[in-house]
Amino acid sequence: MTSATPRSELRRVQDFLSGFDRRQAARTVDFPGGFAAFDDAYALSRGNNHVLVDGETDAEALPARVDELMAHLPYRHAHVLDETVAEVCLGPMSTAGYRHSTSLLMRHTGPVPARGGAREVGLDALRAPVTASWHRIAPQAGPDHVHDLVERRAARRRGAEVVLFLASFGPAGETAAWADLYMDPASGVAQIEDLVTDEAHLGQGHAGSVLDTAVRLAADAGCTTRFLTARPDDWPHRWYARKGFETIGSVSRFERS
Repeated sequence: MTSATPRSELRRVQDFLSGFDRRQAARTVDFPGGFAAFDDAYALSRGNNHVLVDGETDAEALPARVDELMAHLPYRHAHVLDETVAEVCLGPMSTAGYRHSTSLLMRHTGPVPARGGAREVGLDALRAPVTASWHRIAPQAGPDHVHDLVERRAARRRGAEVVLFLASFGPAGETAAWADLYMDPASGVAQIEDLVTDEAHLGQGHAGSVLDTAVRLAADAGCTTRFLTARPDDWPHRWYARKGFETIGSVSRFERS
């Protein structure tokens, strides 16, 4: 979090992430300081089956708690929203064999762009290009795993008051880039998620078109807090910075096979 970023702004983003996870889940299991979110329809999707720590929790007990809650799955996956809590959890989780990584939380603070050329689409329009992108991004993933990663978008419609799937198209009408937009106009928060460009259309401005459209739609809906997540070890976060996003915090991720 930068010194100029109010703590309340980061809290709004964290609350949105927590609320989205709860609403998206088919079922949840609460524990002190967090909950587990599950959806058996997408059992191989870690984005739909994980533990989320959104408050103070017993760090020493967390590894065993994750093991117990996720005992029916072949993997372990936990998110910790608060950086201070994550620091306390790092030792016990690492000792238990968990790998640690982070995702940056980036808030849009630049000028609101004119609406790009992207438009809202249904899930059918995304199925083929998203499937192809997962085969490229995760070539080790089997057919069942890819199926869950693609079809899980349907569950996201439960996550926020307004959920839009946006896409930009090539000259022949092919889907060139896409992203999700989740909005809660009542709280004034919006998240842009899963911005991906088809490999054949890289460098043609389609991602910028989708991002500009998402930011403009969120602003027009009254969402003054607009954010996305990005990996600190990959180049897109620098592109997001040029597009008016600044890092305000991070989310920790703990994984174990």
